[in-house]
Amino acid sequence: MNEIDTVAAIAKLNDKARRSMQGCVVSRGVSEMYMQMNEIFVAVRDFAEFNEDNDPYGEHDFGLFELSGTKFFWKIDYYQQDTDTWCDPLDLDCRRVLTIMKAEEY
Repeated sequence: MNEIDTVAAIAKLNDKARRSMQGCVVSRGVSEMYMQMNEIFVAVRDFAEFNEDNDPYGEHDFGLFELSGTKFFWKIDYYQQDTDTWCDPLDLDCRRVLTIMKAEEY
């Protein structure tokens, strides 16, 4: 698989994970916004504003958005199933963790 195909495959898997919200965790600040939780999840699920600034590698693993005057970001990290160590994003056993947080919490 060449580099372009690899990046496209990773982006496709990341988009699938983000749209399903499987493996999603939220920060304390986001959890305190329970009245807006659905809007936040929809904004992450439907995010499509990928560009060179927020997605320089084309893997669709990060996004930044604003909702009701609050800036948020989400990030996908890759872990091995039974450990907390990094995993190749194309490994069949890769566990994706989608984290959503307020930008101010970073």
